[in-house]
Amino acid sequence: MSTLLPAVREYLDLRRSFGYVLAGQDRPLADFAGYLERIGAETVTIAAALAWAVEPATTPLRHSQRLAMVRGFATYLHAIDPGCEIPPKDLLPEGRRRVPPHIYSDAEIAALMSASRLLHPAFRAATIETAIGLLVVTGMRSGELARLERTDVDLRTGRLRIIATKFQKSRELALHPSTVEVLDTYRRERDRYFPHAASAAFFLSCRGTRLSQAALERSFAWLVDEAGLAPPPGSRARRPRLHDARHSFTVATVLGWHRDDLDVQSLLPALSAQLGHADPASTYWYLTGVPELLAVTAKRVRTAREGER
Repeated sequence: MSTLLPAVREYLDLRRSFGYVLAGQDRPLADFAGYLERIGAETVTIAAALAWAVEPATTPLRHSQRLAMVRGFATYLHAIDPGCEIPPKDLLPEGRRRVPPHIYSDAEIAALMSASRLLHPAFRAATIETAIGLLVVTGMRSGELARLERTDVDLRTGRLRIIATKFQKSRELALHPSTVEVLDTYRRERDRYFPHAASAAFFLSCRGTRLSQAALERSFAWLVDEAGLAPPPGSRARRPRLHDARHSFTVATVLGWHRDDLDVQSLLPALSAQLGHADPASTYWYLTGVPELLAVTAKRVRTAREGER
């Protein structure tokens, strides 16, 4: 057994105790520990980490991902073993290209909602239309929506509770009166179809069971095609995803703040709380430089500079 394997396990256990999932890292890091033993290395070196990361004939992105796993482990190990070397973040820069998300326009959202009414049976159409609408106006994750219980949606006070989600965090969202009205309409329709449903879920499938995230994703994929939003064959554009509604909500919120001449920087913590982020740094990942946002930001900068003259 590699002498570094226990350290790998301790590292993964520690990170997961803080709420990190680290899915798919157990086997690669165990393999890396074995690799170090095979080459006679007693600790992590940059040269060994790089050689192991690019060892399999895969894509540059995968090479970068493998090196990132080692970097996390090496950062932990360095606190115990000062001789451990931490690979720099820019060692494999070509593997860290981000494919921009699809930011939905108001017209595209309307097209998706319209297409959802074509679904059969009628209860499925009502469920999918309401679910997509809720994602668009709240920015919540699709998995959070699928896990909603009836007791999490308080239509009397216009509040929605998201319990123990990512990193075991919980939060409460305020709902606009129009959203409350739509959810109440769906609630009455749901209870008419399934007056004695066994599931306590707020959103139900056509069988009266909890609407799964996978079923929601499948329905959305059909809606993208039906609404004509799918990229043409051979295009390098990313196919619109349900998760992109979360990106779109973030951009629309910040764009609205700029148009209302509000202090966006001071409001970012509130947006982070709405999205369930630990800090605004995570929220910045969801901000995409669409033309409308760049234009209104540039206008505010020009106005501020002119006011200083």
